[in-house]
Amino acid sequence: MKILVLPGDGIGPEITAEAVRVLKALDLSFEMEEALLGGCAVDATGDPYPEATRKLAREADAVLLGAVGGPQWDSHPREQRPERGLLGIRKDLGLFANLRPAVLYPELANASTLKPEVVAGLDILIVRELTGDIYFGQPRGIEVRNGERVGFNTMIYAESEIRRIARVAFEAARKRNRKVCSVDKMNVLECTQLWRDVVTETARDYPDVELSHMLVDNAAMQLVRNPKQFDVVVTGNMFGDILSDEASMLTGSIGMLPSASLDEKNKGLYEPCHGSAPDIAGKGVANPLATILSAAMMLRYTFNDEAAATRIENAVKKVLAQGFRTGDIFEPGMKKVGTREMGDAVLAAL
Repeated sequence: MKILVLPGDGIGPEITAEAVRVLKALDLSFEMEEALLGGCAVDATGDPYPEATRKLAREADAVLLGAVGGPQWDSHPREQRPERGLLGIRKDLGLFANLRPAVLYPELANASTLKPEVVAGLDILIVRELTGDIYFGQPRGIEVRNGERVGFNTMIYAESEIRRIARVAFEAARKRNRKVCSVDKMNVLECTQLWRDVVTETARDYPDVELSHMLVDNAAMQLVRNPKQFDVVVTGNMFGDILSDEASMLTGSIGMLPSASLDEKNKGLYEPCHGSAPDIAGKGVANPLATILSAAMMLRYTFNDEAAATRIENAVKKVLAQGFRTGDIFEPGMKKVGTREMGDAVLAAL
């Protein structure tokens, strides 16, 4: 089993180091290699997704990523921005399905900005299409028209792209509470009218799953008003990017949320939902739990090892029950720890 580790930028190296320690503690037969992606790759090679990394990523069974980006690369040409490396590897590996669970652990109910009774017991899975939509559509650019600059992007989806992400959502719902809410903006955008039509057609193959539809502006409101009404939410690339970040804050900290990006054969890239947090990089205070939980998702989805994945998740639950907290989820009376200490606690719980 080959795992490519891409520590990335900012706090990335610190948090991936803890996830690697946890994986090694399971004593499974992993072959791990490290490579460059993002800003560190730009500094070393001039390319956010270098050819050496591309080769290793294609050969690996799974990729564990820390985070990419930082203000020091904001002035670089667009093709040299760290985020282009992330988009590049997703496209190169055909990672079309992004799974972002938003689970509120009972011990962190007070860390959420919403009332505990609104979010207690929250367990949502957002399924985001990852390789289409306005992020990749052509034509795109900035040009001069009638004497002024005009920026333009193209929102586009093919029927096959919609159908395959819908199937991922329906299959996931079958393992949960058998409800799918498809989010679009069909009252304004023809592209998402097609989205609604194709998702509705696909639902006929899943009569055991309840399908509902919601406009994206209403979905954003409902996530705050009554988030527990949702089970699985499926949506396009841009809407999914926004809604999954909103959902992450319901849980108290984006530092708690893992994610998986999968191809059609469950080869995946696993990463925390948060960014590179350059303001705390190198200080040893970042929360590694989202990355550790991403490693658990890797074991579940790519390596089909449910027992090992559950071991990691149970260890995280135990650590939280014991009162260990990094700064982002700290509250009075708890044990405030740093990145390494949190990793130590998870290892001890294993």
